[in-house]
Amino acid sequence: MGRLSRLGNDLYSGGRSIDFVGRRWLWYAVSAVIVLVAVLGLSVKGLDYGIEFTGGAEYRVTLPADRVTQDTADEVREAVADSDIEDVGSPTVTTSGTEAILVQTKPLSSEESAAVVDVILDTTGADRDDLSQSELGASWGQEVAERALLGLAVFLVLVVLFIWAYFRQWKMSLAAIVALAHDVVITVGVYSLSGFEVTPATVTGLLTILGFSLYDTVVVFDKVRENTADIRRTRLSYAQAANLAVNQTLVRSINTSVVALLPVGAILYVGAVQLGSGNLKDLALALFVGMAAGAYSSIFIATPLLVHLKSGEAEVRLAEKRARSRRRPGTETRTPSQGTAAKAPAAGRGSTARPSTGGRGPRSGRQQPVRRPRSQRGRR
Repeated sequence: MGRLSRLGNDLYSGGRSIDFVGRRWLWYAVSAVIVLVAVLGLSVKGLDYGIEFTGGAEYRVTLPADRVTQDTADEVREAVADSDIEDVGSPTVTTSGTEAILVQTKPLSSEESAAVVDVILDTTGADRDDLSQSELGASWGQEVAERALLGLAVFLVLVVLFIWAYFRQWKMSLAAIVALAHDVVITVGVYSLSGFEVTPATVTGLLTILGFSLYDTVVVFDKVRENTADIRRTRLSYAQAANLAVNQTLVRSINTSVVALLPVGAILYVGAVQLGSGNLKDLALALFVGMAAGAYSSIFIATPLLVHLKSGEAEVRLAEKRARSRRRPGTETRTPSQGTAAKAPAAGRGSTARPSTGGRGPRSGRQQPVRRPRSQRGRR
């Protein structure tokens, strides 16, 4: 613990420094590869939308409390999926409290629906009176999707206005928006590659991670503004001051991300492994991937991109020029405590240098006046 504290203090004071800004092209390349994989996953596999968006059928079978378990749900899922019903696909089977099991499938014909009912009853041993069936239309899911896109657009507009009003720099707004888009693309790409269904819980998690990523980015940008507020008087360039800000907030970003990811990871494990499918795992996956991507983008993307955008400004160029001149050999600025030794005046006419007396005189160490010949008195 002491080593971590010392490391945090060294990073904050500048005793140690990780060159995030100087290696920005490396981070750009890493992010480009990840985003490219996510986009390829979206273009090849696409997204698996839940029945809330596509419509479908839902079957609710009431069972005794000791039968409403995940093992029973898994049995029903395997039985329906392995049946000869052509369009049933991969059904979603979850427990509903301690009273019933829900089975959701894609839209089916009357014959296919009757076959699904028979499979469920045979697997669970329930009576036909214990099973209810309902149809879910795609119109409600389409309305949910439209409202989610509208909420995302409004959120992004408010983000741009907030950052511009707070920092008074549109380039910070642009860098933050690019970082947010980076997080969204990666999260959606992971959903596509993992095969998880996109449900309203997924949309909720996606909107939540945008706020988390924005918060982390704003904290780093606030430190950048503090370090570069009076760049003319500092001995650092804009890139050096921004890199120092990332190092100063690095420990806080890591701690916040770890504390947030641990419980979300536990929820993801319980929802995906122990409970199988369900809204819980959909929400947890969006939160876990989005928070990890947000922590990465605020450190490796947002601030290096901000420095890149501001590198053409005249004041930033001047600060970089001053920083380079200080790094040249022999041009270091002396501090007042170092001072300079006074040079002895050259010997010659008018010199007041006193010849050595060998330590003789009224008081050792006190300089005695030198008498000039009368012919030289009054000369300068």
